[in-house]
Amino acid sequence: MIVLQDDHLEFRFPEVHAKARCSISFMRTLRLPDDNRSYPLPPGLGDFPLRHVDDFGTTVPPAWKRHGGVFLPMYQAEAMWIDFNGSYPMALKIAAGKVCALTGEAWSSELVAEPQNYLVVPDQPWLDGFCIGQDLIRQFVAMPLGEGYSVEEQLTGEARHGGLQILAYPMKVDVYKARFEQPKLQRLYSPMAGVAYAPPEMGLAPGGLMRQEVYEDDYGLEAWDTSTSSRCFVHILNSVQYRTVTGNNPPSAPPSAVDYAEAGLPWFEYYASDLAALSGAASLAGLDSVAAKKIKKGEGELEANEPVQPEKIIKLQDGQVREGEF
Repeated sequence: MIVLQDDHLEFRFPEVHAKARCSISFMRTLRLPDDNRSYPLPPGLGDFPLRHVDDFGTTVPPAWKRHGGVFLPMYQAEAMWIDFNGSYPMALKIAAGKVCALTGEAWSSELVAEPQNYLVVPDQPWLDGFCIGQDLIRQFVAMPLGEGYSVEEQLTGEARHGGLQILAYPMKVDVYKARFEQPKLQRLYSPMAGVAYAPPEMGLAPGGLMRQEVYEDDYGLEAWDTSTSSRCFVHILNSVQYRTVTGNNPPSAPPSAVDYAEAGLPWFEYYASDLAALSGAASLAGLDSVAAKKIKKGEGELEANEPVQPEKIIKLQDGQVREGEF
């Protein structure tokens, strides 16, 4: 089952093991300069607020009732990263607009080893974007569906789904016990009747380049209990639509990368030396970033896209939290 608690999604599998839990939060962050230079990890600027779709049944689009799940607000061209916490190993599938964020392939519930279409928690502490190389991702950046920016539209030619899709499989209990429980061997709105509802969905497009590894599964496919799973659809609204649906204001707009760098605040680097990294997806690597797509569409240059030179870079240890200003 999935529980929404303090703006975190918690996947729980008590039928498998009392410790089979994984908490997922969606972190506000700096949008990296989209200039084909790779940057270190930006900080977390606080959690995006998450709301139950079912709590706003009269104001959300009818299709959302079929999807269920939760929703969050993002400004156009705002960036996010996904934070994972939990000690019980889980295999997580992450898709944007039903396109796998690791392989660029169409969504399926199946776990595949080659190319690996899932990540493993807690080995993978976070995911900042689409995996395009062995130590490179393109940042998750929110853009309206229907304008050609999203990964979904660039790969499928359609703007049907938007949002994020998450599917979790716990480790088999016998594998967990053998590996980890043996003797020591070793994260007021009232709808306006008769008014046409504008399509509220936002999709995730590829943004700036970041140095980040997505790690190979060190346990193997046979370790995962594919007979037990939970999944959640995370819808994304822009700031105006969030206010319309909920009656509440979204968080204030995040600072630019230039503002952050000029303040001398820290950036981060993280590598797990004992884990191998995925090679990335050629299909994702070949997509247009938001800045490139704007120029190609004749819409001019992306605002607040000046390059920066991070000076304070902190190398994180395993399990260490990325901090920021919020």
